[in-house]
Amino acid sequence: MKVLAWRVAERLEPTTTRSILLEALENADLKDFQPKVVVDSGVENINREVDGLISSELITRILALVQVDFSNSIVEAFWRSAQHNWLYLNEWNTIADVRRLVAFFVEQHNSVPHSSFKGQTPDEVYAGTGEHVIAELAEAKAQARQERIARNRAAHCRRCPKAA
Repeated sequence: MKVLAWRVAERLEPTTTRSILLEALENADLKDFQPKVVVDSGVENINREVDGLISSELITRILALVQVDFSNSIVEAFWRSAQHNWLYLNEWNTIADVRRLVAFFVEQHNSVPHSSFKGQTPDEVYAGTGEHVIAELAEAKAQARQERIARNRAAHCRRCPKAA
């Protein structure tokens, strides 16, 4: 999952969700593709502002656990990780502090390799430019394994005779 847009708002407002969705659309590489957004039925997602965007047919809204039997848990897990693994570990006293910390977390999330993407970054997966990473890591893993086996076979202790 690559984060295309985010916002730290001082209060929950319908216009915030609409503006985030519009920003995500601007940042998206759509290629004749109408994106779908999976949301819960919270007031931030079901309102006149967002409904207007949905009726423009720029984006399709899917209600989690209503229109589909899965949830938006991947997004919820991302923000839970941002909170517990980053925000709560840092000092912040103002909304500007939170914005700065979230900006760093999102940038790192998008640009640092993830094991779930087999060593690719979300940026690489989204752009389709990281396939070489998978092959390079597989080759490096095989080479490291062979080197480790050779080192282990060459190792000996005083009691064991040296390998010939």
